[in-house]
Amino acid sequence: MRISGCSVMVDDQAKALKFYTEVLGFQTKHNIDLGEHSWITVVSPEDPDGAVVGLEPDVHPAAKTFKAAMVEDGIPFTSFAVDDIEEEHKRLESLGVRFTQPPVDHGTVITAVLDDTCGNLIQIAQEKGQS
Repeated sequence: MRISGCSVMVDDQAKALKFYTEVLGFQTKHNIDLGEHSWITVVSPEDPDGAVVGLEPDVHPAAKTFKAAMVEDGIPFTSFAVDDIEEEHKRLESLGVRFTQPPVDHGTVITAVLDDTCGNLIQIAQEKGQS
């Protein structure tokens, strides 16, 4: 068994696709119109055949409540690995990304938390010794 993908619930798929590709730097893998919504996935350009992140519409009534509670408590929905968190933090800030937590050293990992503009907090993390 292996992980092939995960999903992030977003309030606007078009806005999310733009943020996740143009700002975070992922590549579109799938963008298939299904009527009211689309099947949209993005991948890392470093591993285009690797795990995908689905940009799922947050239309289920529980989704908005769940997302709001996570944001209010400052809990990231998911985490993405980076090689150099200081450099990535600077790059994203220069693009106008709002961070709710700047890079913090936790011993074996350094993390930062950003607002994805689609109703989620997302963590970026660098394992120590990775750069």
